[in-house]
Amino acid sequence: MTEVRAGRLRGIVMRGPGLTATVPFYEDMWGLSLAHRGDDAAYLRGTGSEPFLYGLKEGDVFGIEYVHFAMPDRSSMTLLHDQAVAEGARVLGKPGEFDDYAGGWGFEMLDPDNRRLRFRCDALEHGEAPEHAKPRKVSHVVLNSPDMDGVADWYCRVLGFRVSDYSADQMVFLRCDAEHHAIALVRGQYPSVNHVAFEMPTIDEFMRGIGRMKQKGHVPTWGPGRHGPGNNPFAYFVSPSGFVIEFTSEVQQIDETTHEAQVWPRDVPELMDRWMTAGPPTAAQRAVMQGRPDPGWPELAPVEPA
Repeated sequence: MTEVRAGRLRGIVMRGPGLTATVPFYEDMWGLSLAHRGDDAAYLRGTGSEPFLYGLKEGDVFGIEYVHFAMPDRSSMTLLHDQAVAEGARVLGKPGEFDDYAGGWGFEMLDPDNRRLRFRCDALEHGEAPEHAKPRKVSHVVLNSPDMDGVADWYCRVLGFRVSDYSADQMVFLRCDAEHHAIALVRGQYPSVNHVAFEMPTIDEFMRGIGRMKQKGHVPTWGPGRHGPGNNPFAYFVSPSGFVIEFTSEVQQIDETTHEAQVWPRDVPELMDRWMTAGPPTAAQRAVMQGRPDPGWPELAPVEPA
């Protein structure tokens, strides 16, 4: 079967108790704007055309409602669905219409850690609304996994992701388009969300976003600095609900004809932070990036035939 690659990362919907009460933080400080609000969920957009970048849904457990991807059209969506079925993925039904705020057409599946992935085309689009130092899109989602290698292989085999780089034997960066990584996996004790990164259009806007947060009394817990893998600047914050979020910009664009994945050592400071401004993450930062155990959605998995 011809390999079909998952389309670009659209965003993510988080779940947990009291999440919708944190909407003012994302509007007033982080720079998103409320696109839609329902009884138990709120959807926040950036300055780009996506219907939303970050969703906040009420739930009993802190974790991921779903990771959100685009496909170019219904033909490629059908091909991706068929490829996933052929590879034995736990696909949650055939492509069809979505009846939520963003609408569109697509399907869902579970990854090996029981995370729900939603693929959507023909969705609602907003007109782009550039605004200085406001996030344009979600750059990447980083996930902790007790089976980092197996899950990375699954994303490559089932969804056509490719390995861009490794951080020693502790982290793998996966791309589905020219961006250095849309998904990264960290070796962890249990499945959880590590952090979600929001892209600023320019390095100046990246710094201004940090300044806005500091002026409002919310300082970075790590950064600013510049990563080796991906070559992107970083500044990490902790949201009121305890999720780690990141400002970034200028993520490396991959040339498929020349790029070769490399292993970046974690014991060379200048390769971990090229600016040498942030230093290594503190023990407290590492702890919060371990996240809270997320059981995912095993109850949605198709029942295996007896």
